[in-house]
Amino acid sequence: MHPLEQLIQYEFKNKQLLTEALTHKSYKKSYNNERLEFLGDAVLDLIVGEYLYKKFPSADEGILSKIRASLVNEEGFNKLAKSLNLGKYILLSNAEENNDGRIKASLLSNTFEALMGALYLEAGLQKVHEISISLIEEQYEEISLDSLFKDYKTSLQEITQAKYGVTPTYKLISSKGPDHKKEFEIAVIIQDREYARAVGKSKKIAQQKAAFLAIKSLQESVS
Repeated sequence: MHPLEQLIQYEFKNKQLLTEALTHKSYKKSYNNERLEFLGDAVLDLIVGEYLYKKFPSADEGILSKIRASLVNEEGFNKLAKSLNLGKYILLSNAEENNDGRIKASLLSNTFEALMGALYLEAGLQKVHEISISLIEEQYEEISLDSLFKDYKTSLQEITQAKYGVTPTYKLISSKGPDHKKEFEIAVIIQDREYARAVGKSKKIAQQKAAFLAIKSLQESVS
């Protein structure tokens, strides 16, 4: 396990805690990593939430929740687990191993959460923050509203085409501030009606934020 500790740049004092974090329930021991997985999930939710809160000071709760959901999920944690080659260190049964357990996304994701849970118990929140955020920033080329909201315009277009047979248009309402710190206000128009407005540091960001708010508005009008 020493190579894994080198990768996360932390050496566990309690080796049993690390062993437990890496033990899948199929290994048939008196312990497994499910409780640590539960804890790690909650800790990572908090850490990523705080990280995004500070990184995007102008984003509202709905937008922050959506961004967090794009990072704190099975796919995201599987990506981080693979960056640590975590599958190599998992303790699991022969049957699970023969079933491609070491490369299974759900198993890798759960083990990553368990590892962060163990790290939290031994070293505290700040250490988990340092390691998890460092891994996230290494694995995602860019964490920005522009990159994380890239699908909302497409999603809105699919919704409006299915519901109304039209595509939304985006209208520039205003642009303020000096060239190096400009902000753009964009409105989403569907069938000559404005559904949402949003402000962003680029027209693309403002459009994506406005598309997200328009989707939310359309969903609320149905419910």
